[in-house]
Amino acid sequence: MYLAPMRKKQVTVIGNYDATPEQFELGVQVGELLASLDLITITGGRTGLMEAVAKGAFEAGGMTVGILPSEDMNDGNNFNTVTIPSGIGYARNSMNVLAADAVIAIGGAAGTLSEMAFAWSYRRPIISFVGGGGWADALAGKQLDHRHEEPVDAAHDLEELKAHLVRILEL
Repeated sequence: MYLAPMRKKQVTVIGNYDATPEQFELGVQVGELLASLDLITITGGRTGLMEAVAKGAFEAGGMTVGILPSEDMNDGNNFNTVTIPSGIGYARNSMNVLAADAVIAIGGAAGTLSEMAFAWSYRRPIISFVGGGGWADALAGKQLDHRHEEPVDAAHDLEELKAHLVRILEL
């Protein structure tokens, strides 16, 4: 009898392509946390927060996946273990979310807002890291609309983020 191997849990981290130094450092720490939990880290694969999270996960021995908006594999950052060029621009935000068992938002502008809306619509759990500004702060603890009772989870530090991940992903 054939038994399929257990699929590793996947977490997409979304946020600013032009991360502040504080957001970058936080992104590295989040990536390290994801690797320590043996989770596959998915990002938009480019600069800023995406690069920071991939750097942290990669340097901690984790697997990182970058789903790029362009068709050019060379547009990704140097910390993507796997690079997926989508060639579909911002529409790739939907792919980033669909590839996730949970989504973590840090900071964020319009692209992050669209990914949070996709995550809400596709019923992917969202954890907003509070303190990085942007849409993550604005939507932490809130319902995006009436379709779901559970609000966006809020994490105020790495320990709270880890607790949310353990609960959501049943680690």
